[in-house]
Amino acid sequence: MLRFLLFILALALSRAAGAADPWITQTGKARDFALVSRTAAAPLMYDQADAAVVAHAVRDLAADVERVTGRRPEVKNSLQQAPATPVVLVGTLGGSVADALASSGKIDPTALHGAWESFIIATVEAPMPGVPRALAIIGSDPRGTAFGVYELSQAIGVSPWYWWADVAPARKDALYVAAGTRRLGPPSVKYRGIFLNDEDWGMQPWAAKTFEPEHGGIGPKTYTRLFELLLRLKANTLWPAMHPGTPPFNSNPANAALAGEYAIVMGSSHAEPMLRNNVGEWKEPAAAYNYLTNRDGVLKYWDERLATNGSYENFYTLGMRGIHDSHMQGPKTDPERVGLLQKIFADQRALLESRVNPQVEQVPQLFCAYKEVLGLYRQGLEVPDDVTIMWPDDNFGYVRNFANAQERKRAGGFGVYYHLSYLGAPMSYLWLSTTPPALVWEEMNRAYDAGAQRIWIANVGDLKPAEINTEFFLQMAWDIKRWRADNLPQFLTEWAGREFGAAHASEIADIMAGYYRLNYRRRPEHLQWWLPKEQPRASGWTVDEAAERLAQFTRLRERVEALAPRIGEDKRDAWFELVAYPVTAAALANQRFIEGERGNLAAARAADARLDKLTDYWNTDLAGGKWRHMMAQEPADRQWPSFRLAKWTPPGYASEPPAPATMRSTVLAADRFDARRAGASARWQLVPGLGHTGAGAMTLFPATAAPVHPGRIALDAPRLSYRVRLDAGEARAEVHLIPTYPNAGSVLRLAVALDDGPVRLVELEVKDGGKEWAQGVLDNVRTVSAALGTVAAGQHTLHLYGVESGVVVDKLVLTQPLPAGR
Repeated sequence: MLRFLLFILALALSRAAGAADPWITQTGKARDFALVSRTAAAPLMYDQADAAVVAHAVRDLAADVERVTGRRPEVKNSLQQAPATPVVLVGTLGGSVADALASSGKIDPTALHGAWESFIIATVEAPMPGVPRALAIIGSDPRGTAFGVYELSQAIGVSPWYWWADVAPARKDALYVAAGTRRLGPPSVKYRGIFLNDEDWGMQPWAAKTFEPEHGGIGPKTYTRLFELLLRLKANTLWPAMHPGTPPFNSNPANAALAGEYAIVMGSSHAEPMLRNNVGEWKEPAAAYNYLTNRDGVLKYWDERLATNGSYENFYTLGMRGIHDSHMQGPKTDPERVGLLQKIFADQRALLESRVNPQVEQVPQLFCAYKEVLGLYRQGLEVPDDVTIMWPDDNFGYVRNFANAQERKRAGGFGVYYHLSYLGAPMSYLWLSTTPPALVWEEMNRAYDAGAQRIWIANVGDLKPAEINTEFFLQMAWDIKRWRADNLPQFLTEWAGREFGAAHASEIADIMAGYYRLNYRRRPEHLQWWLPKEQPRASGWTVDEAAERLAQFTRLRERVEALAPRIGEDKRDAWFELVAYPVTAAALANQRFIEGERGNLAAARAADARLDKLTDYWNTDLAGGKWRHMMAQEPADRQWPSFRLAKWTPPGYASEPPAPATMRSTVLAADRFDARRAGASARWQLVPGLGHTGAGAMTLFPATAAPVHPGRIALDAPRLSYRVRLDAGEARAEVHLIPTYPNAGSVLRLAVALDDGPVRLVELEVKDGGKEWAQGVLDNVRTVSAALGTVAAGQHTLHLYGVESGVVVDKLVLTQPLPAGR
């Protein structure tokens, strides 16, 4: 009985942790729906009067069923063609298929009425005369219907990345859908999507030279594949590629028309108001892009785009910056910039009233407070109440601003513009996607809780190899509750199981978790310790730290190599793209750097040559040449050298011998506390997989908890306690923080105390954009310390108090001077 109860408990916990419901099987029960039996595939039916995106999704489902079973279902676009066999009925509420089922009582559409992008998948008996059984996929709106179709595709075993990462589905002889009704939606975040950016070294040359040279680069063929991917990931919004050299999205009218067919909401980046691609479309001198001196010319330029694209579904970026991610031209002071921006808002909204909708408050609009623009907002810039304010991260994954309680009353709400790839200071990261999903989870949950629920956009660079992070970001946007602190590590296991099968899922997930952990300590693109224009200098690692890092990367690489022969032949391309290349490339980049610093130049050059060969394979033979010109090591060229690392060469500097130790250090991983006490309004919570030390970092939940008054920290603040043995003498506590931003203001606050001693408030000024911040985001750590006074030798207890939300603690280090002569 005890074993049975433990089994039931484990089953319940696994379901609570987000384990997939096996509602598609190869052996059906009596009332299950035979999508594909061993003799036939059920026809797919939709109404030709439904939206074009529904037709696209149904045709994709037919192809997906064939990919899995070898049988391609017949597709019919009229109810009058219904055969006397089980069928799949697909339709949007308000259309003939859905309404016929609802009026006859075969489905209950109540939950779909007025819902955004929601759907049901239901087995139905005798749906219409002559048809014995149906599987109904009904959406509240056309995108909801399409999401329902693609949900079924993924459930039968087709990865959203089947094309973009060459993930071949496992073959199955039959597919049965369990009887019952499943409902998904509405999404947690209304608009969810990606920004295809910094495409110069991957997506654009690949499109121009390999995939669609007839269009000179990224065009209709690429966007068709991209729109399909977004729908499979339940995303609905795209900021298109926009760098110099890439054809502007709207230079080919077919692109916008395709977006309309696929029901993708088009937008434009923080530097491109009103759907304009400035670097490709502004034909006058750059100095003329000045609202003070050329208001009529700029307004005409914006109005032209609304005239051609205003009938499509768009999310309009308001405001104005420079031509390409630069300051607005014209005004000289911040007050002048604030005043001009408010005039620009009024003029842009007048254009929207004229071209899009006289009720302009119903037109989706956003104001992205990126870089210097956030400072203008903080100085009093007034954004129309119905316009969504989009908070940026600091380009390294740390959200820079959070709405307070008063701001959260705004009708337009808030969003987040988040980087998974970045070209800019202090150093870019454009090559390998190494942001830990745990960091995305911590920051985006915090932003969501503070009201950023209307639009999320992730800058994904060239998209490849950012597949894992892109999907995780969009999964969170679709269902913010799917991944929680108690099941977050399961994400990589589920991902690996879907892409490569259950047999190797745990091993692959563990490899990728190690990959994110090691690269969080230092990204491959940041393997130099001097910034551009500075003199080269040695790394900050000690001899032992460098040796341990090299050993850890070597073990990861060897695990990948050992597992490779056991990956099925049909999965080899996906394995290389998603696991083998990023892990091996990161390991070789570290081996090259560390061996070079140690003076082992033969080993360093060998790693460099192997890395070149590995990348060359991607760009020549991978997937039969499908991805030629897609992958480039960073730095790929000499563009923007002021914020990119130098191309690796054997170091010309000498590593200095370590200075003699003068301090004794005791390291305490933040998650390895001996006691935990909840506070009056918050508690310490583990973020598994985040940080450099232990199993994860500790942060405060809920993110919206009010700060603790300094006089009540000992009584009301949540507390972690650590037992530690100290020598007699002076002691100091260093707290190593993840470089997050406070909920308000510019100071992170926490407190420490030793035993029953005084509570010492510890504050860290973020200094956003400064030298300390730059070093912090490259190291992914900020350090703050407090003196603990003179202590007696023996056992002590260090208390860590959470004073304000936003603090994320990785580890604590207690330091004491070494006695003379030691």
